[in-house]
Amino acid sequence: MSYGKLYLIPVPLGEGVRDASFTPHTIEIISNLQEFIVENEKTARKFIKLADPKVIQEQLILYNYGKHARDKFDINNLIKRLKNGVDIGLMSEAGCPAVADPGSNIVREVHKNGIKIVPLVGPSSILLALMASGFNGQGFAFEGYLPIGKEERVRKIKSMELRVSKEKQTQIFMETPFRNNQLLSELIRICKPQTQLSVAMNLTLENEQIVTQTIATWRTTKIDLHKIPVIFLLF
Repeated sequence: MSYGKLYLIPVPLGEGVRDASFTPHTIEIISNLQEFIVENEKTARKFIKLADPKVIQEQLILYNYGKHARDKFDINNLIKRLKNGVDIGLMSEAGCPAVADPGSNIVREVHKNGIKIVPLVGPSSILLALMASGFNGQGFAFEGYLPIGKEERVRKIKSMELRVSKEKQTQIFMETPFRNNQLLSELIRICKPQTQLSVAMNLTLENEQIVTQTIATWRTTKIDLHKIPVIFLLF
């Protein structure tokens, strides 16, 4: 018996962007799967229904890999299912699974067992922000969430700015939405006037906005980033 495959299924970055987020191939894959690894069952079912309303929800098997269920996740059972020839989908809450996402742990374990991984095409806020920033797309680093501690956070921002200056490497990072404004204020205060900052907001949504300008210009710019999805980039 041949092994099943683990499909990495990108999820839309927000509401109302179905046509911009799904390829026909992705819809076909979702329609043919009955087992999924998810972070939230309710939103996962909503996503699957959006992709293909004809899917019979009662026939789906969802494995919870959410924050509070991760420690109890049975990776051995997942591997067993895949080795028994069952195809399974892995999805994030938004964007590409396993990129800045705990799903990478599952992918690593599946690789160890010689099972095929199939990444599907879909939205990645990190790459979309980089594409639209105008910054170096050949040398870049994604730093994820910055430290919360004040001193460590300042050191991290200065370290990223130094890498921009010395290596011409784009620095990409993010923050919990309710702290976006605080992070923007810190970047404006800490970074040099000539450093460039790109702020990519609500990517793929109708109110998408991407602004790239120097720190000096940001110091005179009024903008509210509170509780919206944002990717920050320095160069």
